[in-house]
Amino acid sequence: MLLGLGLMLLLILLALGTWQVQRLHWKEGLLQTIDQRTHSAPLPLAEVEKQFASTGDVDYTPVTVSGTFLHAGERHFYATWEGDAGFNVYTPLALDDGRFVLINRGFVPYDLKDAAKRAKGQVAGRVTITGLARNPLPAKPSMMLPDNDVAKNIFYWKDRDVMAASAGLPARFTLVPIFIDADKTPNPGGLPIGGVTIIDLPNSHLQYAMTWYGLAAALAAVLVLRLRRPAKEE
Repeated sequence: MLLGLGLMLLLILLALGTWQVQRLHWKEGLLQTIDQRTHSAPLPLAEVEKQFASTGDVDYTPVTVSGTFLHAGERHFYATWEGDAGFNVYTPLALDDGRFVLINRGFVPYDLKDAAKRAKGQVAGRVTITGLARNPLPAKPSMMLPDNDVAKNIFYWKDRDVMAASAGLPARFTLVPIFIDADKTPNPGGLPIGGVTIIDLPNSHLQYAMTWYGLAAALAAVLVLRLRRPAKEE
């Protein structure tokens, strides 16, 4: 009975270790892709949209776009930056073709959520933004996250459609299917703080794999000793 349970646990530990090795290869490939993309020249929005339509993945692709901000439609995504709590400001940008794209202009401290307190950063007129394209999320990424509080304009996950629908855009508006994270180019008055895209993703899968395989090896040693014990006693 105990031997059977031990063998079952051994198989589970080996499976967990193998899964972490597979995750390691996936993460290494992802980091390589991110590095290649972030060091490439910015593309026009039209080219990035074609790539997204073809592959469904444009994450971290440099892009440049021009238009006019609709600051009244700011959406606020709860975030932290360099240890401070606050919000990433997502602002609709009206494009020349009549469509809109949500731009993550960057971080503002919690007590500066009200745009009236950072009026200098509410740039008027036509602007050109360079940044990184980001894929939309298909659904809430974790049940552990709170639900978005649309009434208070506080978003805990980037629900692109709801963010746009609550931004006061014209009826029957058309939205570009991606986000854009603005680069570090300073805004007037210093806020929002651009360039907040997290690129250095953690990669601890090798340590996790070694942990699971180490536990499997220890358990295997115990099982071998248990199997040899009757023979020695006889």
